[in-house]
Formats: sequence, structure tokens, C-alpha cells
Amino acid sequence: MAFEDFTTKESVVLVYTGEGKGKTSASLGLMVRALGADWKVAYVQFIKHWKVNEHKFIEKIQDTFDDNLFFYKGGAGFYKAGELSAKGISDDEHRLMAQKTFEIAYEAAKSGKYDLVICDEINNAVADGLVDKKQLKNFIKNRNAKTSICLTGRNFPEDLLSEVDIATNMTKIKHHFDNKFLANSGIDF
Repeated sequence: MAFEDFTTKESVVLVYTGEGKGKTSASLGLMVRALGADWKVAYVQFIKHWKVNEHKFIEKIQDTFDDNLFFYKGGAGFYKAGELSAKGISDDEHRLMAQKTFEIAYEAAKSGKYDLVICDEINNAVADGLVDKKQLKNFIKNRNAKTSICLTGRNFPEDLLSEVDIATNMTKIKHHFDNKFLANSGIDF
């Protein structure tokens, strides 16, 4: 096959999933690439409500990109029914926050206002039952035809792989968290 036999798609669905580090980092790189192409980008986070370094960076560049960059920090923190979950937040509060964040992402993807909508940690929200898998499938199918979307987080539903164009599984070979070391600022967040 020659390059003349290839064409481009009007929009694509990307997935960064797996147990390894780098899913959010890859989505941030995608955001930078899209902004460099003068695209309008919506970056919506489902888990990280506390201030992490990507939030500081986005705040610093927000004025530079003005209406080309929308950032929403949603969710109520980590959720895993009783394990490593954000303290003092009920299951209902987690669901409510995840649903609000989903609605914001869904509207951004349907609106046609953005060239790219990145949903960081949405896969975790689905895997944890905070967002329904049917909602995710509808999100993929009902986005504006010209809007690309990027879905990050562990445990992307395998039965939805047929709905995406690009899927990358970040495979963990080794991570210091397994030896009870916390995340490092500037590296992990």
C-alpha cells in the first residue's frame, strides 16, 4: 500500500488505559499538540480534585490560550468502595460529582465547540460504577462528528474497544508505589 491509499478521519476516539504510569501525561501531551495546532480543547478531569502540578500548569497557560482551552476539575477524589478512597465522602457524593463531571464532558463533546475533549480518569469512573458503561458508549457515539475525544484511566471496557480508533495500554513493569512509596511531585503528579 502507498500513502496515496490512505485518508484522514474527521475525528478520532483515543484511549489511554492500563496499570502503568503515563495515561494522564499522554493526554497532557495530546492537549499541548492540539493547542499547538490552534484547536479548541476541553480538558475534563474525573478524579483529581486536589491541586496537582498539571492544574498549576494549565492555570499558567489558561490566559495564553483564552477560549481555546477549557479546564474542569471534577470528581471527589479517589474512589474504590472502602479502599484508598477519598476520606469523608459518601458513595452517593462520589456518584453525584462523577455524574456532574460526565455531563460537562458530554456537553462539550456534543456541542461542536471543541476540536478535542479529553476526559482524564473517566475509565476509572466507569470501572468503579460512578458512570455507567452505557453512558460512556453514548458519549463516544453521540459526540459531534468533528470532535475527537480522549479517554484515560485504568480498566477501559474491552467490549467498547470496537468503538475507538486508537487504544494504548500502558503496561506497568515496575512502580515504586508497590514498595509503599508515595507519588513524587513533578514525576507522578
